[in-house]
Amino acid sequence: MKMMLTLFALIFTFQSHALSLDFCNDKLGGLPIQQGGRIKPLYVHANETVKYMTGKSKVDGHSAIEAYCLLSFDSMGVENKVEWIASIQHYDLRKFLELGDKKETTFENLLKNKTELITEWRKQKEETSYKKALDQALRRLQLYEEIKNGANWKLYDKSGPAEAWLVLPEFLKEDKVLKAKENTSNPFEAVLFQSEKDYIADHGSKFKLELTFAKLRLPVWALFLSLLGLAGLVLTKGNAVPLGFAFTTVAVQTTYITMRVMISGRAPITNMYETVLFSGYAALLLALIVGHFKKDRQFIYVGLAYNFLSIMMINFSGGMLSGSISPLVPVLRDNFWLSTHVTAIIISYGALALSWILANTALIKAKTKGISKQEMIEYTDQIYTCLKYGIVLLAGGIILGGVWADYSWGRFWGWDPKETWSLIVLCLYMAILHGKYTSWISPARFIPLNALAFLSVMMAWFGVNYILASGLHSYGFSEGGAIFLGSFFLIQFIILGITTKSFLDQFDIKRSSDQIQENPA
Repeated sequence: MKMMLTLFALIFTFQSHALSLDFCNDKLGGLPIQQGGRIKPLYVHANETVKYMTGKSKVDGHSAIEAYCLLSFDSMGVENKVEWIASIQHYDLRKFLELGDKKETTFENLLKNKTELITEWRKQKEETSYKKALDQALRRLQLYEEIKNGANWKLYDKSGPAEAWLVLPEFLKEDKVLKAKENTSNPFEAVLFQSEKDYIADHGSKFKLELTFAKLRLPVWALFLSLLGLAGLVLTKGNAVPLGFAFTTVAVQTTYITMRVMISGRAPITNMYETVLFSGYAALLLALIVGHFKKDRQFIYVGLAYNFLSIMMINFSGGMLSGSISPLVPVLRDNFWLSTHVTAIIISYGALALSWILANTALIKAKTKGISKQEMIEYTDQIYTCLKYGIVLLAGGIILGGVWADYSWGRFWGWDPKETWSLIVLCLYMAILHGKYTSWISPARFIPLNALAFLSVMMAWFGVNYILASGLHSYGFSEGGAIFLGSFFLIQFIILGITTKSFLDQFDIKRSSDQIQENPA
């Protein structure tokens, strides 16, 4: 009732004074708001919200802040002509909404069908892709309603007996607005900016760091620099140019990760976005260090290549990897275990990814250009080096995870899907490493086996989250990704199918001798 009275008062104020919403612009980006369990700038929240709801950075030609602000004032009697468009990818959901071949509809249209959508969702007894699509549509629709009612925008208020975070209609009290109108022609802007001044006076401006962090767009710069480093390897014979770009990439990513740690107050490996980012960064560092001691230019290439793929994923993965910084669930709030167990696992994945890129490079190069036996031996040694680092780190990470599990859940091992698949990866790579060491696996077979073995890493890393979606590690789960993982597996199998036979025919001594015995003529 109190909120309704506030709304009526604000509607009267808007109409009485014919106020416009010219202040709904990017100047509001620095306002501190409370959302998602923490304090962050409006710029960050508006952009994350628009990206989540529409998959785009703008709404109907308006910036995220403009669109978010205009929709938030919609319930206060202000005319809002900005159309928020929802993407409807699932065929059955499009059919239910009678969209025909169209893959988009307005959120207002979804709002009209809200009751029908809820009824349809309740009818679905099994967790099918259709039910997930309905669930996603309803969650986004709920957020749309929350913004439209002004309840998603919480601002700092100290005008009462105690400081508080109030939703927009409660914050913009009529007496506060009318008082501000005495000193300015745009009282709503003045009231909003007073909230920022009050918060900074009471709590400081640390939250502004996130505004700088978001606007720098360092992942885009890191992607560009990694690409230039790879180009330098191709176009120059020396190491100075590619190393220059590689170290600049490391500096940019170090800055990005450091700022993220300062904002979140924790290690940067708590969700899929962060693990992909950190694995590429750690793999590049490892490759540069190993390459320096071995005096091997190939490690510059493989480190830059995997880092490039990792950064490309976090830049262009859409909703699959969310860069949002959110509060941690209680079990993850122990920074010691988070910084040791998870970090060790992710670095090990990076090291194993280096061996995967080397293996595929050798197979493709042998098929297209041809490689000598000496080059094949060099590839084998390089892959072997990466495997040793990867397996040691993975084994250490699993042991640390068991200790943390005993501390948190009262048992060292529970055959949770994440635990089980991590053990499968370790056993598989240990078998390959042992086979190589004892000559049970020939150098020629060692290379395609490593390309194939990395699929187990992808299953442990992505498959458990995106396909199995169960277990005590559910706090790391994300939406989507099944298509990505399926495509990854398919491409790898195609590469192996095209290259393996000719590779083994050329380099596998045992295979060649078997063929001679079968065909003595």
